[in-house]
Amino acid sequence: MKVVAFNGSPRKNGNTTILLNEVLRVLESEGCHTEIIQVGGKNIRGCQACEKCRKNLDLHCSMTKDIANMCIDKAREADALLFGSPTYFSDVSAEMKALLDRLGYVSRANGNFLNRKVGAAVVAVRRGGAIQAFDTMNHMMQICGMYIVGATYWNMGFGREKGEVLQDAEGLKNMKALGENIAWILKKIKHI
Repeated sequence: MKVVAFNGSPRKNGNTTILLNEVLRVLESEGCHTEIIQVGGKNIRGCQACEKCRKNLDLHCSMTKDIANMCIDKAREADALLFGSPTYFSDVSAEMKALLDRLGYVSRANGNFLNRKVGAAVVAVRRGGAIQAFDTMNHMMQICGMYIVGATYWNMGFGREKGEVLQDAEGLKNMKALGENIAWILKKIKHI
């Protein structure tokens, strides 16, 4: 079972990374192969609405000068996807939004390859606005027919400065539960 996490934070080792790693640690202990792809801080453009992915049907976006197609390939190979973002003005980072739009559009244009994959959203937040970011990621997964996994509360951790989420005991407990729930559903789907 392969799980790929996309980190939409430009802080490579910040709170979003910490939260994603908490989930991945559980998944690794359950036998999953995991990988984090750094999206935040990378050059990734938003969808240009050219619709070439609908015409070309080659499982890729026509824009090739950024990391989107590599992310699309990783998503296609994975059994489960994690999308993690900090909260920027009550929503996801620009890089995460660009990935969600392009990945979702290419999937739907090419037989909806995200359909029936397992997915979850993880949000790092200073204080408020996390639900909108959480919803943005969940909406892409839902429209693509993914199985969205939750935990014991919304998948978020509180902290502004790097490492502050480590003081959010409830958030960390929730990440552990999220990893357990993803592993459980993957095993059911894979009949393990």
